[in-house]
Amino acid sequence: MQNPKTILFIDDCADIRLSARFLLTNHGFDVVEADSPTSGLDMLNHQPVDLVLLDMNYSRDTTSGEEGLYCLRKIRALHNHLPVVAITAWAAVDLVVKALKSGARDFIEKPWDNQRLLQVIKQSLQLQQLEQHCCPPAREQTQAVKLVANSQAMQLLKSRLDEVAQKPVTLLLTGENGTGKSSLAHYIHQAYQQQHRGGALVSVNMGAIPENLFESEMFGHTKGAFTGADRARVGRFELAEHGTLFLDEVAEIPLPSQAKLLRVLESGQYERVGSSATQTASVRLISASNGNFKQLISEGRFRQDLYFRLNTIELHVPPLRERREDIPELAAQLLEQFCQRYKKPGISLLPCALELLMAYPFPGNLRELSHILERVVLLCEQTDISAALLAANGMASAIAAPVASAAGAELPLMTFEQAERELLDKALRQCKGQTQQAAELLGISKSAIYRRLEKYHIVAKDYL
Repeated sequence: MQNPKTILFIDDCADIRLSARFLLTNHGFDVVEADSPTSGLDMLNHQPVDLVLLDMNYSRDTTSGEEGLYCLRKIRALHNHLPVVAITAWAAVDLVVKALKSGARDFIEKPWDNQRLLQVIKQSLQLQQLEQHCCPPAREQTQAVKLVANSQAMQLLKSRLDEVAQKPVTLLLTGENGTGKSSLAHYIHQAYQQQHRGGALVSVNMGAIPENLFESEMFGHTKGAFTGADRARVGRFELAEHGTLFLDEVAEIPLPSQAKLLRVLESGQYERVGSSATQTASVRLISASNGNFKQLISEGRFRQDLYFRLNTIELHVPPLRERREDIPELAAQLLEQFCQRYKKPGISLLPCALELLMAYPFPGNLRELSHILERVVLLCEQTDISAALLAANGMASAIAAPVASAAGAELPLMTFEQAERELLDKALRQCKGQTQQAAELLGISKSAIYRRLEKYHIVAKDYL
């Protein structure tokens, strides 16, 4: 392999790291190791890495995954485009969901299957390489934002947005990760600028700003204001003058920095670091968070007075599972976007694939839907996307979701033959009688599904 990719494996078990090193080096990868999240983060600051394999559980707390989630969030804040594959021996569903929501590219369970691990690594690296060669996302952000609102939940939200979008009130958008709060900020800015021609939309991920750089990032600094300030810097408030300042992940602001932000919101004034000249903030402020502010305030982690300043109007963004009627149009929009970006026209969803998307609960919301469709467009050669194709490209866990939802959390007791017969029936219904797709869905060969169809006297044509 030319120019071998470097993989950082963060795990506190030396034997597991050694096992991974043997496997990965034999397949042409360079492997560096870290025995804790702290040492792993330090290594990322000193050595270029192409992918991180991150263990989610460590000696301090062996099952909750909190140490791994903290490390994952730090990696995403410092190296937003670096692919991370979460790995653990405790594959609880809620930990998987939290890891994917926090930005993990994929998830592997210990003890891993070697071929599965290699497949996930190679696929993640391939996606990363393709993404690096795509058109820059900034160009897409300048396009008009169309709000999909076929569902009752989104129609209600849209009506409230349209009422306040053109008024210079401070807005707080709340809701789960991945629900599209940043897109709504673009929609609001777009509407506001129709009546107030002026500045741009400036977005800031507040969770990615180190506390010691908060004032410099937000208010700017003069040349020589501190060691390393070899030139003057314009802050985010100044960049957004007469426009919109969008503070994403606002609940992540450290407590000392909250007081500095509150002062600007109360007085409308600030100073660049190293300057005594007072400047006036002239921005439309929108904030977003998935945090529980009531709990954060009660725990002393968020100032109540700042919360009141941020939420002149608070709007809750519904999760994707509460707006299923929007999925067909959202999926069509995303497919068109990715087809244009990667120059692969003509790709569309078959009815069985759309049914699968409609039935899936999407714990990662719009972000997860976007990731699934982007992966399919990038990696697949077919123009017709089937349910089996979705399953083969990162949505295998979704196959069981509609069944589990329909049957309840508990699988009813039945014989193996009854269970096999029911699975065949469900797969054929979902794939509209296409035996090849049903076989892929069930993870069996074409000859194996034909033997079972004959065994149970099932005629595939009956499902067309």
